[in-house]
Amino acid sequence: MIVRKGAPDIPGFFFGFYSIHIKAVGIQYFELDFLLNYSSMKISRISVLISTISLTVFLSCTEKGNEIQGLNQPVEVIRDQNGINHIFAQNEEDLFFAQGYLAAKDRLFQFELWRRQATGTLAEILGEREFERDRGVRLFKFRGDKETELRHYHPRGVEIVDAFVAGINTYIEEANSNPESLPIEFQMLGIKPQPWTWEVVISRHQGLLENVVDELDISRVVSQIGSEKAKELYFFHPNEPILELDPGIPEELLMKDILTPYQAFRRRIEFRPEDIKEEFRRDIEKFEEATALLEDELNFTLKSDAFAQGSNNWVISGEKSASGYPMMANDPHRLQAIPSLRYWVHLNAPGWNVIGAGEPVIPGVSIGHNDYGAWGLTIFSTDNEDLRVYDINPDNPRQYRFQGEWLDMQSIQDTIKVKGSEDQIVEHLYTIHGPVTFIDEELNKAVAVECAWLETGSAPYLASLRMDQSKTWEEFRDACTYNNIPAENMVWADKNGTIGWQATGIAPIRKGFSGLVATMGDGRYEWEDYLPIADRPHAVNPESGFIATANQNVAPEGYEYPEALGFEWADDFRGERIKEVLSKDKKFSVEELGALQNDYLALPARQLVPFLKNLSFETERADSLSQVLQNWDFVLAPNSVEAGVYVMWERILRRTISEFMIPDEVKPWLGSIQLTQVLEWMENPTRIYNQNPIENRNQLLMASFEEAIEALEEKLGKNPSNWNYGQADYKHAKIRHPLAEVVNTEWQAKLNTETLPRGGYSFTPGANAYGDNNTSGASFRIVVDTEDWEKTIGINNPGQSGNPESPFYKNLFPIWANDGFVGIPFSKENILRKKAAQERLIPKK
Repeated sequence: MIVRKGAPDIPGFFFGFYSIHIKAVGIQYFELDFLLNYSSMKISRISVLISTISLTVFLSCTEKGNEIQGLNQPVEVIRDQNGINHIFAQNEEDLFFAQGYLAAKDRLFQFELWRRQATGTLAEILGEREFERDRGVRLFKFRGDKETELRHYHPRGVEIVDAFVAGINTYIEEANSNPESLPIEFQMLGIKPQPWTWEVVISRHQGLLENVVDELDISRVVSQIGSEKAKELYFFHPNEPILELDPGIPEELLMKDILTPYQAFRRRIEFRPEDIKEEFRRDIEKFEEATALLEDELNFTLKSDAFAQGSNNWVISGEKSASGYPMMANDPHRLQAIPSLRYWVHLNAPGWNVIGAGEPVIPGVSIGHNDYGAWGLTIFSTDNEDLRVYDINPDNPRQYRFQGEWLDMQSIQDTIKVKGSEDQIVEHLYTIHGPVTFIDEELNKAVAVECAWLETGSAPYLASLRMDQSKTWEEFRDACTYNNIPAENMVWADKNGTIGWQATGIAPIRKGFSGLVATMGDGRYEWEDYLPIADRPHAVNPESGFIATANQNVAPEGYEYPEALGFEWADDFRGERIKEVLSKDKKFSVEELGALQNDYLALPARQLVPFLKNLSFETERADSLSQVLQNWDFVLAPNSVEAGVYVMWERILRRTISEFMIPDEVKPWLGSIQLTQVLEWMENPTRIYNQNPIENRNQLLMASFEEAIEALEEKLGKNPSNWNYGQADYKHAKIRHPLAEVVNTEWQAKLNTETLPRGGYSFTPGANAYGDNNTSGASFRIVVDTEDWEKTIGINNPGQSGNPESPFYKNLFPIWANDGFVGIPFSKENILRKKAAQERLIPKK
């Protein structure tokens, strides 16, 4: 029997080390070690002259003291030349206090946006348009007990989170005492940061949650074309799902906006020019134009990458490594942002010595290494949400039928403050399954979302606190059993020679239904329980000598708990390419594993291009270009014309097949066919053509190729030599600040990154988004050799700081854009050699 928490109780390259010499006003030279990964390019010693007064402050190597209210003992903080804080505390409470204090200092505006999203208080500063978001996030708020919740993540979870929050609030109070020094975003918006509580830390609002919006879309598709036709269009695997809709769910209900509160709190924040002071604003017409282009860019990425966004991680045994010790590599993929989603930190105190990255608003490290082992994560697809539909009492719409009885919905009254208008009084309603998102009194139906992530212990990534102190595979695997959200492939490599993998996540057991379509909430489609995490797929020291995951289905064939296994997975092109490389009979270095993280060989191209070999095109240009591709190495390099031609062809082929195969009546809910499905249809055209399958397939390939050439001519000009893939008008990276579209040109230059060429796309290990702009992919990377922690390399794009005035705001962007890395020091001796600044945080008396 499940204890329900959904209803309340009333997250071939050349490598080499190089040095940048940074000279600031009045400061000596510093050596800044980093790794660059360039193809066919000779790297020479680079000298960069930086002459800003702000850098003098940030990079001063003189030790200084800073009196802080709330500390028990002095804390030493050494900031290295890449902007990473190495925190040395004398006790655990001060360690996490300092982590919160320093993270808030670096990312204050990011922290304030996070807090307002988590607490449902954006309407206070942005007005009526954010009311639905605030209502949604409060409706889906975790309302459980603090003690039980926080001690799930760590035996001292209450004390750790309280110390972390205290550190954040101490810095906020310090910053507000001198408003003129607040980061520019606060001045633009005319706001001040506000205090945090433990509830902000455990908020689920930014978690990688699954998959109720998909369920509604699939339900709509099935209602129009039936379950069997729907299965032909989706790439469900490894098992076949039940998609039949219960007759108690009317089609008319499915076509309504029945998930408005959920979708409102999950969407990104969009600012408008009127939100900021006039002296910072851009012209409204330019704003509208820019916003439309940005929406198109993001929508294309989200539509095309629906099952392609993800992450890579792998561990190799000592038998496959150059050092003879296990190695770990991880590059989690999310939307690129400035500042980035993740934040490096080194935490050192009695019982703690861990370095790596996590979301800056969460204590601890979610990816990294300690003195004993290294670990990383990717998402393991898990459906932990269900869309529930109820019959409601015609005489009392606040009652719903469950197991033959009318039950009262639970109710919570709430008040939402709205800028420019009166406070709004709202009522949150809950069934036994979870938050009610829609009531239709005409149809006598209600809709709710059953969320496993509203169970105790489901705050994203907080269970990493236990992982941070793991000394063995057994301890690490036990720590994994506390990780409910997000469901992850956790990999481990340690000095003792062990490599292992454990799939985590809270997984409902469904029998007799799939959870992919809406179900009645009357008691006939109940989750039987949650599968114990230890029973999720796992492995240790496999004969292959490596374990690799890339969001594809990695459950072993015949896995014994199929009723707790998902049906929607990433295409396995990234995973297969990683496996292909790691299966080679060779011993890998740290640098070679870094190269694999940035590998741009496209397996789909290897499958598609041979189809062109014997085709006869109508135009000489198409015929010539198709033959050029036959000698191509399938690498989507930035300077490759072949890559430019291929990617455009693949895009148009996918679009053409989607338009051809998806019936018009379901196009709004099924925007794109997974590439794996497209390739299977090309290999076996009888699946989509009843007559003349080979001839029709070839005609489709030729027509889409000809259209791709026309598109490239329109996009980049008539000369194919200008069609190289990586360029400002084709594949590139430009990362925009949240306020980028509303500020004037001068501030855009300060807040945004420059535009630099990129390679790869969604289906290469170097997964750099499907569209022209590298809007998603790995902003954070790490490679660890357990033989020597000082060999660790990593990156965090575009920089550690969220303050545009900091030299660490976007200093790592050009290194990242060139597929480079920086060295990550771990020993205090090495840290001191690479320090940029050093200070002591002293208890205020």
